Amino acid sequence: MLLLAVSLLCAAIWIVLIGFHGRFWQGGPILAPARPSAGMAGQGEWPAVCIVVPARDEAESVQACVASLIGQDYPGALHLILVDDNSTDGTGALARAVPDPLARLTVITGRERPPGWSGKLWAVSQGVAEARRQVPEDVGYVFLTDADITHDPAHVATLVAKAEGDGLDMVSEMVELNVASVAEHMLVPAFVFFFALLYPFARVNDPRSRVAGAAGGSILIRRTALTRIGGIESLRGALIDDCTLAAHVKRSGGGLYLGHSRLARSIRPYPHPADVWRMVARTAYVQLRYSPLVLLGTVLGMVLVWIAPMLLALFGHGAPRLLGVAAWVASMACFVPTLRRFRLSPGWAMLLPLVAVFYTAATLGSAIDHHRGRGVVWKSRAYLEPTGAGGPVPDDRT
Repeated sequence: MLLLAVSLLCAAIWIVLIGFHGRFWQGGPILAPARPSAGMAGQGEWPAVCIVVPARDEAESVQACVASLIGQDYPGALHLILVDDNSTDGTGALARAVPDPLARLTVITGRERPPGWSGKLWAVSQGVAEARRQVPEDVGYVFLTDADITHDPAHVATLVAKAEGDGLDMVSEMVELNVASVAEHMLVPAFVFFFALLYPFARVNDPRSRVAGAAGGSILIRRTALTRIGGIESLRGALIDDCTLAAHVKRSGGGLYLGHSRLARSIRPYPHPADVWRMVARTAYVQLRYSPLVLLGTVLGMVLVWIAPMLLALFGHGAPRLLGVAAWVASMACFVPTLRRFRLSPGWAMLLPLVAVFYTAATLGSAIDHHRGRGVVWKSRAYLEPTGAGGPVPDDRT
């Protein structure tokens, strides 16, 4: 009876996910590249864009990133501000060495981080302040991206055309992630798939829905919207800063767009499972609001949605086995569109339950790190449990 009850629950969960969860398996739309030379018919001049790139120890990728942003085919005013966040590997000097024939680039050295700020957001805040100095009027857009991402020349124009054409306050895209190693083939597509399950793109893009999400590698935000929510200061302690920003914008009445990009690519490799583990464990327990009860529910959910159907299909009998097979097949079928987006064989979907075990273990590892007092560690900085609206408290011993 217990196996039958579990199998019925698994099947019911998949009926709800497929029928009533924002078509999450579709993963979101892709914008067609804009043609800047054609202008914005009926919309006047292209608005000014200030690009802000926080960079800490990004020597391996920063020059490729900066060169791709300097080379944007954008007809309006374009300013690129890179904030060297106390790098120890010459990141700032490497950025300054990139040829800049249009004089678009400004590199500033980050100041000491105040209490209550995450390192990345403090760097972003300084970049936004420099953007306001260069373009004092509260018009145009700020484009937030990372120093390990390269951009097609049409990328910024494409984002602006989407925002202007649809009257949106924020346009964000999941950039193409690196999938070269076996570990990346197995684990990275699932990361995108699980993200879409948490933040169904269709619901994010629906102004009637309260779901808000964004992908931090590519966020274009209207400057008036950023001012309306209180600026970067309103997020200062957030470790999942992209989705926090999206939530602030949507709650303030702003329209969101979240999709996939073929015009921006991450060049950061994750060659080994341990690299992906660190990426997941960095913020998994933060996502669960440091709650043991939410953690327990998450683990139970991962088991029922991804792991139990495979076990029932392989080791069950009768009705539980049939229901397990149905749920397992449903999960694999939903994963196939994501695999195709990465140009991978649908055969990788067979491993999804094992991948779910990996992500569940990484989430538990994140919780264990927190309760051991290690907190969240990123770029050699540690952040402890939040103590109110200010967010996590930086541990300045690292």
